[in-house]
Amino acid sequence: MIEKTLKNLSVDSKANVYFDGRVSSRSCYKEDGTRFTLGVITPGTYTFSVGDREIVRLIAGTAEILLPTEKEWRRVSAPDSFEVIANSNYNIRCYEVVEYLCDYYKN
Repeated sequence: MIEKTLKNLSVDSKANVYFDGRVSSRSCYKEDGTRFTLGVITPGTYTFSVGDREIVRLIAGTAEILLPTEKEWRRVSAPDSFEVIANSNYNIRCYEVVEYLCDYYKN
């Protein structure tokens, strides 16, 4: 579960904006320098390209995901999480606003 208040972080003031503003996030850095993002996805269907391996944790809302290793859409709801393999793409569709935290892991 994600804490309601995250402490001892640095946050980039410039947003990461995707899909004409329908998805946005902020890059955050822990004291050890590791990066994660906090974001919001508005209703729609999106395809994300992944570089580093990601673990996505839903903070609020429900979505359906199609991961590169799966053949069927799967429903996820906060506080669920899912892992995306490095150097791949995944699909997510939302019928409501979804909030998330995404951790990145170098291979």
